[in-house]
Amino acid sequence: MKPPRSIAIDAFRALIMLLMIFVNDLWTLHHTPGWLEHVPADVDGMGLADVVFPAFLFIVGLSVPFALESRRRKGDSPIGIFIHILSRTFALLLMGLFLVNAEMYGKAGLLPRNIWMILLIIAFFLIWTAYKDPGATSVKVRKACGLLFLLVLTFLYGNEDSSGIKAMGVHWWGILGLIGWGYFSASCVYLFSKGKLFIQVIALVFFLSFSAAASLGWLGFLEPVRSYIWISGDGAMPALCMGGVITAVLYRKYDIKRSMFWITLGLFTLVMTALGFMSRPLWGISKIHATPSWVLICSGISLICFMLITWITDLRQKTKWYTLIKPGGTSTLTCYLLPYIHYALISMMALQLPPELREGGVGILKSLLYALAIIIFTGLLEKRNIRLKI
Repeated sequence: MKPPRSIAIDAFRALIMLLMIFVNDLWTLHHTPGWLEHVPADVDGMGLADVVFPAFLFIVGLSVPFALESRRRKGDSPIGIFIHILSRTFALLLMGLFLVNAEMYGKAGLLPRNIWMILLIIAFFLIWTAYKDPGATSVKVRKACGLLFLLVLTFLYGNEDSSGIKAMGVHWWGILGLIGWGYFSASCVYLFSKGKLFIQVIALVFFLSFSAAASLGWLGFLEPVRSYIWISGDGAMPALCMGGVITAVLYRKYDIKRSMFWITLGLFTLVMTALGFMSRPLWGISKIHATPSWVLICSGISLICFMLITWITDLRQKTKWYTLIKPGGTSTLTCYLLPYIHYALISMMALQLPPELREGGVGILKSLLYALAIIIFTGLLEKRNIRLKI
């Protein structure tokens, strides 16, 4: 009998979380090699930073069939599962909205930006910590305090021009918001199609086609409704998640000890990668513009990585290598948010490493060790039952 959850998914997520914190810390360095950073919007190409986020979206899709089937086995109805999907999506969108506006915090704010940011993350922890007894009165009080914090922070917010709730806006949804939209789309497809592989493939083709049409400028006639209803990232984000969903369905369908599993995933990888490079002349590879070629090639890279990790962890049973970074796969949201507190604190204290430690190979090693330190600290919090769960 197949295990209820692939070890490879948590291992893959932990590794990508390590890389995400690493590339997010590159802004602290000088003279960073171009291949590590984001490629400019109108340049045809991608660096490591352009691959990490789509890999995470792919992992979001990987997790969907396991998570939804787990809730089905527990007796949840389709409506109950859908409400759960809506709840998780709302949480991600709300956090994404606040974090994006934090980037634009300005002189009109009634608190120093760093104080506002720290209070914001504290509010997130109060609301979405995985409490042992969610129904306890003390827990309800903490959640209510967190919501009150968010409300107060909204009125204390300010950008360069105005303050209060009117200053906050949907500029873009941020990383967490884009994950939310991708998760919502992929989860709804899987839920309402009852996980049928053919429909997952049709959904992937649809989202890729929508992305292609948008990149070619064929959807201009829909511009009047774009502000009200639109597919996140012109279909790119859901497409990345659907690639993960299809992979998970194949994982559940075939025994990983059989050649059919590896042949099927290998063909899927080949098709996605080949289509990415074949279509490249039409729109180029661009993360900023979320072009179909970027989606397809990154999906191919994610598939290769997942196959390799599956072979190592699930087939060869080699799991000790990821023990140190495991909290990055089990307390991912906690891991992602902790650097916001750290950056705010060091900014308040005007702390900065010497230039010699922030450039070249030494600087890269520093950012890698920083990412590892965040994950280790996340593990320490996890042992004290402090972790976010939505």
